[in-house]
Amino acid sequence: MTTPLEKFSAAMRELPLVAILRGLSPAEAADVGDAIVEPGFRLLEVPLNSPQPFDSIALMRARFPQALVGAGTVLSAQQVRDVHAAGGELIVSPNFNAEVIAEAVRLGMVCLPGVMTPTEAFGALAAGATGLKLFPAELASPAVVKALLAVLPSGTPVMPVGGITPANMAVWRAAGAAGFGIGSALYKPGKQAPAVRDDAKQFVAAWTGVTRT
Repeated sequence: MTTPLEKFSAAMRELPLVAILRGLSPAEAADVGDAIVEPGFRLLEVPLNSPQPFDSIALMRARFPQALVGAGTVLSAQQVRDVHAAGGELIVSPNFNAEVIAEAVRLGMVCLPGVMTPTEAFGALAAGATGLKLFPAELASPAVVKALLAVLPSGTPVMPVGGITPANMAVWRAAGAAGFGIGSALYKPGKQAPAVRDDAKQFVAAWTGVTRT
């Protein structure tokens, strides 16, 4: 795997869960990253409203070359360029901004914009989005995923984000969700790496259907 899209495609086949590491500091990046990557996560997102996010992205990109590392809460084309300069290959946004998507595409990055409506979803795909982040999932439902997938191009990855736990993943998957973004249920500031690892294993088990022992 050499390109960001190849990494993304492999992760979507194996474990399509994005670790949203909001609040991560560079000092924690190695230990928390180990705690998430070792159980199987390959999609790592450091939101830009975290402390020194570009430093964390650079550290994790170097430490986990097999993973697709990038940023969340990306709101402008300049931020896309800054993430790229730090070595990031993944752009995640809470909203649909055609300029952000276009810049990510120009730089060969994977882009997952946030959408809620069919209008936003089709606009994002027309702009070149790799997949769609259904956000906030608390405002939607599995029925929304099913309805969107009925009209979106076949194979469009729709990934709910917000309020996702190991206990509620199955009902979203049954509706057609291709994967998920996992936030505070996996990591939040102050949570130690061993606890992060335990919860990462719970999410992996919930996805794979393997009972954790």
